[in-house]
Amino acid sequence: MTFSHSIKSFDELTNHELYNMLRLRSDVFVVEQNCPYLDLDNKDQKGFHLLYYVDNELAGVTRLLPKGVSYDEVSIGRVVIARSHRGLGLGVKLMEASIAGCEEKFGKGPIRISAQYHLSKFYQSLGFVEQGEVYDEDGIPHIGMLRA
Repeated sequence: MTFSHSIKSFDELTNHELYNMLRLRSDVFVVEQNCPYLDLDNKDQKGFHLLYYVDNELAGVTRLLPKGVSYDEVSIGRVVIARSHRGLGLGVKLMEASIAGCEEKFGKGPIRISAQYHLSKFYQSLGFVEQGEVYDEDGIPHIGMLRA
């Protein structure tokens, strides 16, 4: 298996990359998780998108946002791995690349995420710390987390 990734601004994405990214997010967040919500929130245009490939097939994506778009800190969101590529350890690879991408694009500093609560221990293993109480977001328990 070969692994690769690219980080692109919204304007740098090709039509095919944009379609595949949005399709993957919809497949998982809307269909698989049975959670109708508005994925297109006008933040995609303000950040960078990490596209993670396994053998040249899109396997995961994240969205990297600068300070002030979602939070006072830089943030990583829309973290998703295709069902067909789970169980390969890609979550760690995807997040490590995303953290490095945030540092490359925005400089070193704290990174905030809104994590699905059941993944809290996974994010803790990457240096994120729970902040605040568990809250409901679109019918799924979430918790705020910060990596200093």
